[in-house]
Amino acid sequence: MKDFSYITSSHPAYIESLYQDFRKDPNSVDPEMKKFFEGFDFAISNANGKHTSPATGAAATAEILIPVETTETLTSNPLAKTDWMKEIRVYRLILGYRNKGHLIADTNPIRKRKDRHANLDLSFFGLSEADLDKTFQAGNLVGLGETTLRNILNHLKACYASHVGIEFKYISDQRQIEWLTNEVERKFIHPLPIETQKRILEKLNQGVMFEKFLHTKYVGQKRFSLEGGETTIPALDTMIQIGAEHGVEEVVIGMAHRGRLNVLANILGKTYEQIFSEFEGTAKLDQTMGSGDVKYHMGFGSEVETKNGRKVHLKLMPNPSHLEAVDPVVVGFARAKADILYSSEYDKILPILIHGDASVAGQGIVYEVIQMSDLKGYYTGGTIHFVINNQIGFTTDFDDARSSDYCTSLAGAIQAPVFHVNGDDPEAVVKCVEIATRYRQEFNQDIFIDMVCYRRHGHNEGDDPKYTQPHMYKLIDGHPNPREVYTKYLIEHGEADAQELAKGMEKKFWEDLQERLDEVKQNPLPYKYQQPEEWWRSLKKATPEDFNASPVTAVSEEQLKFLFDGLMKWPDDFHPLRKVEKLLQEKVKLFTNERKIDWATGELLAYSSLLTEGKIVRMSGQDVCRGTFSHRHAVLRDENTDQSYNRLNHFNEEQKKFFIYNSLLSEYGVLGFEYGYALANPNALVLWEAQFGDFSNGAQTMIDQFIAGGEQKWNRMNGLVMLLPHGYEGQGPEHSSGRMERYLQMCAQLNMIVTNITTAANFFHALRRQLAWNFRKPLINFSPKAYLRYPGSYSDINEFTEGGFKEVIDDAGITDVSNVKKVLFCSGKLYFELAERKQKDNRNDIALIRLEQVYPLPVKQLNELYKKYNKAVWFWVQEEPLNMGAASFLQMNLKNINYGVISRSASASTASGYAKVHAQEQAQIIDTAFSI
Repeated sequence: MKDFSYITSSHPAYIESLYQDFRKDPNSVDPEMKKFFEGFDFAISNANGKHTSPATGAAATAEILIPVETTETLTSNPLAKTDWMKEIRVYRLILGYRNKGHLIADTNPIRKRKDRHANLDLSFFGLSEADLDKTFQAGNLVGLGETTLRNILNHLKACYASHVGIEFKYISDQRQIEWLTNEVERKFIHPLPIETQKRILEKLNQGVMFEKFLHTKYVGQKRFSLEGGETTIPALDTMIQIGAEHGVEEVVIGMAHRGRLNVLANILGKTYEQIFSEFEGTAKLDQTMGSGDVKYHMGFGSEVETKNGRKVHLKLMPNPSHLEAVDPVVVGFARAKADILYSSEYDKILPILIHGDASVAGQGIVYEVIQMSDLKGYYTGGTIHFVINNQIGFTTDFDDARSSDYCTSLAGAIQAPVFHVNGDDPEAVVKCVEIATRYRQEFNQDIFIDMVCYRRHGHNEGDDPKYTQPHMYKLIDGHPNPREVYTKYLIEHGEADAQELAKGMEKKFWEDLQERLDEVKQNPLPYKYQQPEEWWRSLKKATPEDFNASPVTAVSEEQLKFLFDGLMKWPDDFHPLRKVEKLLQEKVKLFTNERKIDWATGELLAYSSLLTEGKIVRMSGQDVCRGTFSHRHAVLRDENTDQSYNRLNHFNEEQKKFFIYNSLLSEYGVLGFEYGYALANPNALVLWEAQFGDFSNGAQTMIDQFIAGGEQKWNRMNGLVMLLPHGYEGQGPEHSSGRMERYLQMCAQLNMIVTNITTAANFFHALRRQLAWNFRKPLINFSPKAYLRYPGSYSDINEFTEGGFKEVIDDAGITDVSNVKKVLFCSGKLYFELAERKQKDNRNDIALIRLEQVYPLPVKQLNELYKKYNKAVWFWVQEEPLNMGAASFLQMNLKNINYGVISRSASASTASGYAKVHAQEQAQIIDTAFSI
């Protein structure tokens, strides 16, 4: 926004001169000054008060700082008898409150706010108490008409500095500014109807009752209570109610553990019986499956009916203790649901992220997620961010937890408005939520609600917070809960019916509590499965027998040619880069003359075949459209117009669309988004490609908490594919290793697939196998880099039209098994280097076996080969250091075969950064393999 401070040092005559020029010709002055004078003109030229719209343009939000010493009245003003400069001062006061009223708003329920130097005193604007009863035309700007400064000031305090403060100064879209200004200044101060008050008190009762009951029945057990922030319950209820009235059919919620059980019970309708069984450890196995997870991490789905009779599908996503890790999963899940069920009508599905104040300020994943919010590949139509601001982390005060004024200050990066609101004022919270929900539906943009409250207990119910926060918790100990505060407010400020309402709710509160103490059972809400959930229900849990042999995933030669031809053509008026056109022509020659298919084409054929079979394929990652190594070229660019052409979206009208997006420079956030997308639909092949496999370590939390353990912890299968470029080619420690050992260390209980594939056809079958199975597993594939163009990785056409994925590939060149004295088994790129050496040395006494799938380990097939080459000495050969790669995993799991290991020496770093050292080490591995 443009800075108006340049006029602060100008003499009033200069300002008057500019104004006179504006009156003669509005276009003769600076465009920003024009907007300012238009707003000012509006204020002083509508004395009858008929026009009450807020100012437009920069004048609506810009801070115009005119020092007190330049405040003399301009006698030459054409509007006679108007104190022009006084009107400007009042106008500046209005702008000041709009821009900085949040800094003095009474949003903290337990302690005095810090002085943020808002400079909103009358004197700062050249006004005094003597001006309070003078009338000003500027009252028109806030909908009051011509009125006294006292009325204007009181109105501004009520709108911007009461229990609510709003930040929206940084927004550049004038429609959004005007919409928010109108909502706050015209509607926010109106009292709520009695029915809404009743609903608020009812939800507060439920929230408080639930915590009191658990505190009584399960003394000392961790529950991460919502006590102090119970207003969250009427807030979420309002989001659902208002959302439904404005077209929302589904709500997806992500939150960490504080208040989770309360939300499950009082928003999603999970019964007390279900929750108690988890407290007592008697939950049925099929509720949590596998090893399960603690009760305050679990997910849940339900279908609720709003007070106006609308059905809304609710989903609370499971979340580990890694706090904000669920954020990208929620938005990815919501995007998938929008694409599948709602034809990408984002108004119909609403993502809600519930943050803690310490985590929203401290966790970088939050920034990654908000940077996705308006990107084509990750857009969800806006997320409502609701912060339960306890003013403390585990034991850390907010002064030690952030440098910014607010925990929500990162909202300004995407121009998302923020409502700061006192959690002890549930009516103010509900009003903020109403506005926020309508704003999201109106503009499809993110918005934040920062509900300032407190945490009555320590980090958990067994923790004593007084160790580190004695003063704060002395205040909290004597502070009534939000329900008590609201009940007292209704009795003291309400009409007779409001008082009766509060008394009736008081009675109902204790009756309901007693019913829960008597363990009266609730009936679970009826639930109708959505189509994607029915697809998931049709799948089965995998067994070891399912991995004895892969399913047939071949396509007919006729279909293969149809797909290949479709990939290799483009519109007549499209002109791809000549270099790319030449590359594609070479692929056509390879297919036509040699009946071979290279790696990149094999990959695109897998996607194409699935698309034409009615399956969705989505891929994202850094530079995936062309591929980091310029091999994929799924999307071409016209060298003259820069227009794009997606090669996979033009086979026929019945096919599904191929979604491929170059991502923001993020691993953690983007991988989480894709995991969430895959979680929503088992009939979608969802892929994330790392620029280099090494970079996936930036997403390790997502891998550890969701991809490796999600099925065991939360009974949620997922077929996400991770493509990790891997291989030692002298490019240094950051561009060599995808850290295969880390994934293999996490492999157990058939939780995921780990492959290191060497041929285009096998890669084709591996990708198709993901959706051919009657279960879903994450696939971690270690992809080649330089060997993407190596002829040895090309496959004959018949390898695509026959069979399926090969977990192990025997040495096809062995004609006499009795001659084999040594077996070298390996995976990935190293195979080609060994094969070249074998051919060069003409070693018919050595067999090379490729382990294409490392987990689940194809033990049966390896045992058969061990019997076949029973006279040979076996060695596992890898280019990774001994403490990395697959060596340790194999030594722990491959017990029936006696073999040695050939590798680099154990190392703290994955690879050498010196090309000569790399070459020496690589040569030593090959030499050793063929000499011993």
